[in-house]
Amino acid sequence: MTFVDIRIGILNSPRELAFETSQTAAEIQKAVGDALAGGTVLTLSDDKGKHYVVPAAAIGYVEIGTESTRRIGFVG
Repeated sequence: MTFVDIRIGILNSPRELAFETSQTAAEIQKAVGDALAGGTVLTLSDDKGKHYVVPAAAIGYVEIGTESTRRIGFVG
């Protein structure tokens, strides 16, 4: 299974939302574009089932990481 790291900067907030999702980078980019174009809300979910809803007007930036698989075991 592949995962993508997401970081969302919120206007007027010193913290950012950061989580991992199993959605593809293309799906996330489309969801962000649709929310910004429509002036609605951005809704994403993480790999643990939590849902994040951010008003499009409050989005400062969205950083979409590259898709990667989760490694199991030790790195030598």
